[in-house]
Amino acid sequence: MGYMTVKTHTASLLHLTRSPGIRSWSLLVGIASVGLAAAYYSSDSILWKLFYVVGCFFVALQNMEDWEEALFDKSSGQIELKSFSLYARILTLWKKGRERVVLPLRYLRDVTVEEEKVRYLGKGYLVVLRLATGISHPLTQSATLGGCSDVDAVAKLLKRFLGLEEPKRFQHEDDDGAMDDADDYSSDSDDDEDH
Repeated sequence: MGYMTVKTHTASLLHLTRSPGIRSWSLLVGIASVGLAAAYYSSDSILWKLFYVVGCFFVALQNMEDWEEALFDKSSGQIELKSFSLYARILTLWKKGRERVVLPLRYLRDVTVEEEKVRYLGKGYLVVLRLATGISHPLTQSATLGGCSDVDAVAKLLKRFLGLEEPKRFQHEDDDGAMDDADDYSSDSDDDEDH
């Protein structure tokens, strides 16, 4: 599974989503299975068996990635980042577990890819939103493992959608124009030397 999936992409709205990947579900099943096996094969009391199962289940949930959404809306001028944590939801008896961050789109100055160490698993990559106020905010709560090609693709899509690549293109055009002027000047000076 990639870093984020494009749900909606129009001229004024970009909606990206992310759900727990195969690693999260594998950890959930693996750790929960350890708890079930410990309960099944142990000769302890029923309370200890229940503790094994519930304890392993909560450890598995704690290591699970969140469901996340990112909406870049040009018409409202807002970036809305939403996340849903099943672990927090169960732990607070369904009172919490949803987080929402709203950022002003006009302050967004750059979109970069950063490397992050993932506990026990090496390094991962995530997209970071850089605002003019000096604040940097990650697009997602967790990094994606492995190569950074999916993360790079999302960063490039965001830059294209938000027009953050345009100043660079204009700068290259200016550089090319300056080179053309320099060439014209050198050819004129060569002609002068011939005369």
